[in-house]
Amino acid sequence: MRWLTVGLLALIGILQYPLWLGKGGWLRVWEYDRQLQQQKEVTRALEIRNAGLDAEVRDLKQGYEAIEERARFELGMVRQDESFVQIPENFAAKPVK
Repeated sequence: MRWLTVGLLALIGILQYPLWLGKGGWLRVWEYDRQLQQQKEVTRALEIRNAGLDAEVRDLKQGYEAIEERARFELGMVRQDESFVQIPENFAAKPVK
């Protein structure tokens, strides 16, 4: 009777091995699920970035306000009827005596 119990326990152990540790077992499924969640987070971040870039492209195609804003901040351009005044940071930080 003892050999029968040991044999059945061994059979159960052999049957459980592929379920937990084999190819397609629970441990690999959990690992793949974790990798899938990480990839979904990366994809969401890229979708948000792409939506922002798409909105910027549409704005640049439709109106001149976005073009003017970029010209002002990135290139330092001004209109013909405007005066450009630049205050250095060192000057603004010193107290007046």
